[in-house]
Amino acid sequence: MSSPNPMYVAIVGAGPAGFYAAQHLLKQDPNVHVDMFDRLPTPYGLVRAGVAPDHQKIKSVTKQFDRTAADPRFRFFGNVEIGKHLSVAEMAGLYHQIIYTTGAQTDRQLGIPGEELTGSHAATEFVAWYNGHPDFRDYKFDLTQEHAVVVGVGNVAIDVARILCRSYDELHETDIADYALEALKESKVKTVYILGRRGPAQAAFTLT
Repeated sequence: MSSPNPMYVAIVGAGPAGFYAAQHLLKQDPNVHVDMFDRLPTPYGLVRAGVAPDHQKIKSVTKQFDRTAADPRFRFFGNVEIGKHLSVAEMAGLYHQIIYTTGAQTDRQLGIPGEELTGSHAATEFVAWYNGHPDFRDYKFDLTQEHAVVVGVGNVAIDVARILCRSYDELHETDIADYALEALKESKVKTVYILGRRGPAQAAFTLT
């Protein structure tokens, strides 16, 4: 049921969840206006920074988000950090509803000895680095060794292993960040070992 009066909704977080929420609201009620905020200058969240650069089919979902963003009742505000540039109290005075779609902000620690040693990285750091995330573009990864180890057998683990094994020519055809492409061009990694705590039947990655 649509509202008889304009309703203004703020969405904090410009990833897939935020855009799906905006799409639903705009479709359900012609009187809804949506303002989306993100601390990064560009939208799309993990679709931009978390999907492997050689998986363009998955990234094509941004076309759907573009259609949502083109709605005259939708506005995007990048480079805005809630709590720093705009307080929650200020937002509450401007909007009827606030939806938070910020996702997980920290990595899950394994709690194993050596996890903090040099050369040990969370997969999200490496993935964000090769995807050009501004928070990770200055990270340095030691690619001078011939062997690399990936702990986990999910889709992200497979993405990391695949990017490490791709040739320069293969990566050049993707939208990988230029600085990551040049760094991987000089990579000495020849073998990637993937470690899982259970057997192949329990592996969590998909084949698409």
